[in-house]
Amino acid sequence: MEYGCQSMTGKLRTVLIKKPENAFRNQQYLEAEFAHYGYLGCPDLQKVQQEFAVFENLIRKNADTVYYLPYDEAAGMDSIYTHDTVKVTKKGAIYFPMGKELRQGEPGATRKYLESLGIPTLGIIGGTGKMEGGDVVWLDEETVAIGRGYRTNAEGIRQFQELTADLVTEIITIPMPHGEGAEACLHLMSIISMVDRDLAVVYSRYMPVFFRELLLEREIKLVEVPDEEYDLLGSNVLSLGGRRCIVLQGSPRTKAALLEAGAEVMEYSGRNLSYFGTGGPTCLTCPLLRG
Repeated sequence: MEYGCQSMTGKLRTVLIKKPENAFRNQQYLEAEFAHYGYLGCPDLQKVQQEFAVFENLIRKNADTVYYLPYDEAAGMDSIYTHDTVKVTKKGAIYFPMGKELRQGEPGATRKYLESLGIPTLGIIGGTGKMEGGDVVWLDEETVAIGRGYRTNAEGIRQFQELTADLVTEIITIPMPHGEGAEACLHLMSIISMVDRDLAVVYSRYMPVFFRELLLEREIKLVEVPDEEYDLLGSNVLSLGGRRCIVLQGSPRTKAALLEAGAEVMEYSGRNLSYFGTGGPTCLTCPLLRG
């Protein structure tokens, strides 16, 4: 199969998602585990499935091929967020050990499935290295920004740089703030979503000045997420390519600014699917091929 996704904004051609019942299992499991995973509330599985059906329909209408990550005993409820375990480059997949301890069974499950599809493994971040996919943002095919924080450390970034030495011209390390603390999920993608090569949704309050200035120097228009919409995952926007995107319902000011910037915006309701687990549309998808 074709693979390679060194872009956040190219046409979404092939994508990996996971059905709720294969991650959230059953309501009893959710009630027993949601607090351990740090969810804001216990998802209602029936509502999750209804919300997912709308989201899945948007994905199927806008991607050429959709694959489904199967159930795996080693992967818990966070595995609904398929984005974080891997990045698929033009030379194969790089798997991450995950900074969140409860997610450490997920990369192996993802690797098993992607290799069964014919996607080779380029490498695995190992040893003391930590990394999660939500901290890796392609600015273009040869430039990648990586957030260094509680989920991704310097050793993880060093190993990623080695593995991509002949693919990437520049890696920009972005120091992440403490935010709500070590247990909170604060990825680089929590503060920036690339919508097009020259358009990004950002939460500047958590963004280092040098990075914001760099984006402006690259002539990227910044859509600013207001404080009241940040916690509602307003900064988590999935680009489908061609200035088309999916957002979580509930951030009208951000949506209006995207429309003003010429974007086409599609919404889904995801209180149980996304908000409780702080994982928006980008988190729910693992792009395997863009372009």
